[in-house]
Amino acid sequence: MESVKIAIVGAGIIGVTAAVAVKETFSWCDVVIFSEAFSPDTTGDGSAGLWGPFLCGVEAQDNIVRWGGGTHRWLEGLWKLGLTPETGVQLLPVTRVSSIPGFYETTEWLHLVHGHRRLGETEIAQLNEEHGAKYCDGLEFLTYTSEPTKLLPWLMNKFRSLGGTMRTRKINKLSELAEEGYGIVINCSGLGARELVGDMTVKPIRGQVTRVHAPWSFRVILCDDDDGNYIIPNIDSVILGGTHQENDYDRSVRPLESKFIRQGCARIIPALEASDTIMEWVGLRPVRSTIRLESEICQKGNGEKFTVIHNYGHGGSGVTFSWGCALDVVEILKKILENGPRHQSRL
Repeated sequence: MESVKIAIVGAGIIGVTAAVAVKETFSWCDVVIFSEAFSPDTTGDGSAGLWGPFLCGVEAQDNIVRWGGGTHRWLEGLWKLGLTPETGVQLLPVTRVSSIPGFYETTEWLHLVHGHRRLGETEIAQLNEEHGAKYCDGLEFLTYTSEPTKLLPWLMNKFRSLGGTMRTRKINKLSELAEEGYGIVINCSGLGARELVGDMTVKPIRGQVTRVHAPWSFRVILCDDDDGNYIIPNIDSVILGGTHQENDYDRSVRPLESKFIRQGCARIIPALEASDTIMEWVGLRPVRSTIRLESEICQKGNGEKFTVIHNYGHGGSGVTFSWGCALDVVEILKKILENGPRHQSRL
């Protein structure tokens, strides 16, 4: 079969999973990832990697279930294969709480996780007493975390083993790649889509976290309130969070927020107060009202057309939706290759 040159812009969890899925499915294609930064210098590297829809705008529930389900099954497969040391994927109990009554009543993705149940009034009252909180609703279930500092390098090695190529380079216009012979460009630029394709609906939500040494911690606790804290164990550290400030581009660590994170998490688990800090980190989540996952016909400077598949705007659900969205990219690409490179498709 004739080779097709495919460029992927972006090397975060969205770009790298798309690259692996595409190369696995279309082995005869020449697939190259272009990015200014690769792991360990991407937004995803600092995240906790918890599977669970979070800060994903007003995305349709069927999309959340499809993308989240695809990723959950993929993570489960890695875990069952015993790849935890390489990928950082582990199965953990999760408690999610909110001070908003009935907050989890329309949570349609719950059937994807293991052993889910709503907390009873007595249990919520006990958590309120322990945490000094005013929770009104809560969930318990089992799900996966996938430590990005392990998962991203593993994915990049897999991509290389499949014959993929990675190049460190800033792409200013997608047409640059079309001029170089790439007939299909997959845009996984995240927040960079503002500059790259002029999508000003993508906005940053700033997140600050603290990684600590607490090897005895094996339970995820996450408060879904605007000022809520969370505690998410990884393999080599525990992530304490967090913040989410809209339209805030500041990547520096703020001491007041460090204090808020430390004190809030210690109120939930007092033993964390004495845990040693490994690092503090700030990242910008690329939030959009809905994820953009569709193809578009674009033009080069000479008027010739090329195809772009957009896959960006995943907010705080990059890991959660990554493989599920990559599978949709593959389906869109199948239709494009079947119908010719100028075919436009949307799932």
